[in-house]
Amino acid sequence: MKNFNYRWKNGSPPNREQAMQQEYLLEEGQFIDEEDQHLAEQNARKHLGVPTKTLDARRSILPKANPNKKDFLMW
Repeated sequence: MKNFNYRWKNGSPPNREQAMQQEYLLEEGQFIDEEDQHLAEQNARKHLGVPTKTLDARRSILPKANPNKKDFLMW
């Protein structure tokens, strides 16, 4: 495995199962902003051979109800 230029969160690379479950694999203090961290995290996942996280991974897949709209019939 070739050299990786970022510091891993726990001092060493996680195994594949841990990498798929953890949200962050790299130490957060080494990045300028969230975008820089996101790109590095994607590269880390590619380096380990695990799927990358998408930007909408935290969003719910269920639609939210509109509280101002009546979607039901009143009898």
